[in-house]
Amino acid sequence: MNAPGSADVLQRAERQAQVVNALQKVLPPGALLWHNEDTTPYECDGLTAYRQRPLVVALPESELQVQAVLKACHALEVPVVARGAGTGLSGGAMPHALGVTLSLAKFNAILRVDPVARTADVQCGVRNLAISEAAAAYGLYYAPDPSSQIACTIGGNVAENSGGVHCLKYGLTVHNVLKVRGYTAAGEPVEFGSDALDAPGYDLLAVMIGSEGMLAVVTEVKVKLVPKPQLARCIMASFDDVRKAGDAVAAVIAAGIIPAGLEMMDKPMTAAVEDFVHAGYDLTAEAILLCESDGTPEEVEEEIVRMSEVLRNAGATAIAVSRDEAERLRFWSGRKNAFPASGRISPDYMCMDSTIPRKRLADILLAIQEMEKKYALRCANVFHAGDGNLHPLILFDANDADQLHRCEQFGAEILETSVAMGGTVTGEHGVGVEKLNSMCVQFSPEELEQMRGVKRAFDGRELLNPGKVIPTLNRCAEYGKMLVRGGRLVRPDLPRF
Repeated sequence: MNAPGSADVLQRAERQAQVVNALQKVLPPGALLWHNEDTTPYECDGLTAYRQRPLVVALPESELQVQAVLKACHALEVPVVARGAGTGLSGGAMPHALGVTLSLAKFNAILRVDPVARTADVQCGVRNLAISEAAAAYGLYYAPDPSSQIACTIGGNVAENSGGVHCLKYGLTVHNVLKVRGYTAAGEPVEFGSDALDAPGYDLLAVMIGSEGMLAVVTEVKVKLVPKPQLARCIMASFDDVRKAGDAVAAVIAAGIIPAGLEMMDKPMTAAVEDFVHAGYDLTAEAILLCESDGTPEEVEEEIVRMSEVLRNAGATAIAVSRDEAERLRFWSGRKNAFPASGRISPDYMCMDSTIPRKRLADILLAIQEMEKKYALRCANVFHAGDGNLHPLILFDANDADQLHRCEQFGAEILETSVAMGGTVTGEHGVGVEKLNSMCVQFSPEELEQMRGVKRAFDGRELLNPGKVIPTLNRCAEYGKMLVRGGRLVRPDLPRF
């Protein structure tokens, strides 16, 4: 990023004074930050490779204050970026240089838990795990469980349509939310979904979930709760070949079994997490699978037997089944700590997020191994194997500009290869700023224009989270020229793997 010139600095200072003056009229003392030392903590989300200090940070305490901030910014045509816990991994909450970061951290109240309807009404800043903690007294819990669930907020989960290790059986955020309330960019109150299982008219709730803060600012969410299973047990299966492990995933699903969780880790990742949490992983295996069954004791026993047989027939070299709840949690502790474990072995990492058909799991792993040689960077892999959602973690040092450049190229090629294999450029982490170029690979100019049309229908001035998710046609044209020069595919309708 080029250093700003004196004219830019002056423009920023004038704009900042204008925005601060407007927002001080609608926010209480202490709810507005604009000095550099106060706004620096907001300059990025979990994707730390890209940073931008916000012009102003607003910390409203009520919905009326959120509405007032949006109305003021709309009148001044100031961009607004909503932010929850900042655990996102695609730069979706990266600030706008001349905009307001709207922190919703104070919206952390669980408003009600209805054990009869099996629902909970929560503010957008409530942590994912806190919902299950509040529902535990009724024998219920909230099923989507991202690895960051101890910190990530339900508002962020709605923005990214987050999943988790149990999404294969219980679904993503979109399958577990009944209703959202919030405000448009102009401060107009809106509500999508209903208290019932369906709502009349277009399914705008599904449009809102996964919209990455580009259509409205969500302040309240009604989620579904499910009964805690009587029993859960986990199989840890070792494989001496990644292709056997990938084929085993397809074999489990082909056998008509839908595990509660079906995760895969390669050898570099198991080594990293074992050193961190001592989960008891097989460090000699080229890949391990974690396959969980939950339900009644009888259901679990039958499913564990069936899955074990399928895994053995697929070439598992070792199979361990959790004997109690403590051991089950220990098996999962490594998977849940894959990201922090990677942070212990590398100054930085970039976590990619694409999806492919399950039958191509081994193909993509082998392709990534070749990319490691090409870009001279290490990559540890963890997968939501059951639904083909990849999370390659490319290890690099952001202080080395060349490493960062190679990391970006490495990540882009993983996404392009995923598309070429019949997949998509994102699964649950969103597009943000990270995958803008890759959207050019997956979608045609006509398709991207349709997405812009949806954006304009909700936010005609394009003030909510601008510059994210949907690339401009000029950007796509320039990226296409670069790919052609590099001899890589530009569109998925060209010859595939």
